[in-house]
Amino acid sequence: MPLKTRRPLTPGQRGLVTQTNDDITSSKPKKSLLEPLRKKAGRNSGGRITVRHRGGGHKRRLRKIDFKRDKPGVPGKVTTIEYDPNRTARIALIKYRDGDWRYILAPQGLKVGDQVEAGEDAPRRIGNALPLRSIPSGTLVHNVELKVGRGGQIVRSAGNGAQVLASEGRYTLLRLPSGEVRYILSECMATIGQLSAPDHKNIKLGKAGNRRHRGRRPQVRGVVMSPADHPHGGGEGRSPIGMPGPKTPWGKPALGYRTRKKKKPSDRFIVRRRHER
Repeated sequence: MPLKTRRPLTPGQRGLVTQTNDDITSSKPKKSLLEPLRKKAGRNSGGRITVRHRGGGHKRRLRKIDFKRDKPGVPGKVTTIEYDPNRTARIALIKYRDGDWRYILAPQGLKVGDQVEAGEDAPRRIGNALPLRSIPSGTLVHNVELKVGRGGQIVRSAGNGAQVLASEGRYTLLRLPSGEVRYILSECMATIGQLSAPDHKNIKLGKAGNRRHRGRRPQVRGVVMSPADHPHGGGEGRSPIGMPGPKTPWGKPALGYRTRKKKKPSDRFIVRRRHER
């Protein structure tokens, strides 16, 4: 979907760059697939803020997405392509032949009227979900499982696609959007195609209020705080960060510091890390 700008009648519209809604065919979601979504404002079960800069925002309802694609052999028809406020990609409403309705992540190129299917014997076309061993090398996939039957956990945001490189026995080699190359069990399911809304990364909100509508509160830089509030704070006038490298508000190293645990069990599946370009 292309991007669009506004004729700046207000200062907030001057830097605004948004996506067009040409691909969206319905503005009303399926009621039976909605759930209430309670806001937490970054707080844990004890009421303490564990994620900063969250709160407010427009009221949302959760769309129940079928990440598992566990209806093998039952074809379904795409009835609408819809906007989902809880994710960056579009979603597609599927009506299956047995009368069931489900939402799936909409890949680029999926249109109303197209047929989708899941299972090992499903055709190799956009929107169909198959085990990785049944997908040809070079194919772009999304909504990839990490454990059999758990449902897609990776490659789920707008414009993303992982490339199938090779299937070698129990494992399939995938190149992820980050550049990491890793093995995943060949029994795991993945959906063919690149996800919709590839221009999402190029949008510009234009004003602070647009950010607030999404539930994001203002962020204050550490260098303008006092020394009691942040390791970067204090000093006369505008001061550099100083010290050996940037820190978090709690004194931990930040900006490039590796936080992945050493000898993590999944390390053996990683062939090339995303940092090794």
